[in-house]
Amino acid sequence: MQCDSCESGGDALASKRDAGLHAFGARRILGMRVDASTYAGAVRAILEMAETGGGTTCVATVHMVMEAYDDPAFQRIVNAADLVTSDGMPLVWTLRARGLREAERVYGPDLVPAVCAAAAARGVAVGLYGGSPDVIARLPQRLALRFPGLRIAFAASPPYRAPTPEEDAAAVDAIRDSGARILFVGLGCPRQERWMAAHRERLECAMVGVGAAFDFLTGAKRQAPRWVQRVGLEWLFRLACEPRRLWRRYAWHNPRFAWLAGREVLRARGQGIPGADR
Repeated sequence: MQCDSCESGGDALASKRDAGLHAFGARRILGMRVDASTYAGAVRAILEMAETGGGTTCVATVHMVMEAYDDPAFQRIVNAADLVTSDGMPLVWTLRARGLREAERVYGPDLVPAVCAAAAARGVAVGLYGGSPDVIARLPQRLALRFPGLRIAFAASPPYRAPTPEEDAAAVDAIRDSGARILFVGLGCPRQERWMAAHRERLECAMVGVGAAFDFLTGAKRQAPRWVQRVGLEWLFRLACEPRRLWRRYAWHNPRFAWLAGREVLRARGQGIPGADR
C-alpha cells in the first residue's frame, strides 16, 4: 500500500528525525538510515512512543536496505521512521566499520519478547497484526504464558491481498478501540513498513514492523541456531528451509549489498570521516 502523503513529506520527516537521533548514532547505508541501537535502547524508545502519541519502528535487514536502494519512495518511508534497528548482522558490521562500535543486533523475534516483558511490567497493552490465521490464533496464548500479566488487547490476521477501504477502516477502528499502545506488525517487508507509514497519523500507538517474528515465535518456521545467526549466515539457513520462496531475494540482494556497502565503507574510510554521509 502506497502512502502519497507520507512520501511527499518523507524528506522533511527524515530530516527532523535525523537531526535528533534520540540516544542513537546512525549511518545511511546505501541511502537508508540505520540506527546503532541496542535491545535496551530499542525497548525504551518503543515504550516512549507508546506513551507519547505513537511512532514507527523498522527492523532493518539487508533485504530492507536493498528494497530501499531500489525504490526511493520506500527509502523515504524508512528514513522517516522513529527508529530503525539493525536486525541483520551485515548491517551491524557495516555500522561498526563506519565508526559506530556500540551497534548491536536487534533481532525481531527477540525484540518482541523484550518489548512484551517491559509492557507487562508497565501495564501497557499490546496488539498483533499480521501472520496467518493459524499463527495469529496461537501467538497470544504463547505470549500470555511466557509473560504473565501481559495484556494482549488485539490480534488479527489481515488478508494477503490489499484490503478494501472498508476492511482497512474496520481494522483501524478495532485497533483504536482495543486500547493497544504497542502494535506488532508482521506483514513482511516492504508491505509492513508501507502499512505503518500509511497509518501513522490514524493510530496513536507505537507500531513495530517485525517481519516473520510471529512465525518464529509460534514455531511455524524454524529459527537458525544462535551460532549461525552470530556469523551472519541466517539467510543461508532460511534459504535452505524455504528455497522456492527466498532464492530470488537472496540471489539478487545479497551480492549487490556486499559489493555496494563494502565500496561505501571503503570510500568513507578513504575520506577519513566514517559518518560523513549520514
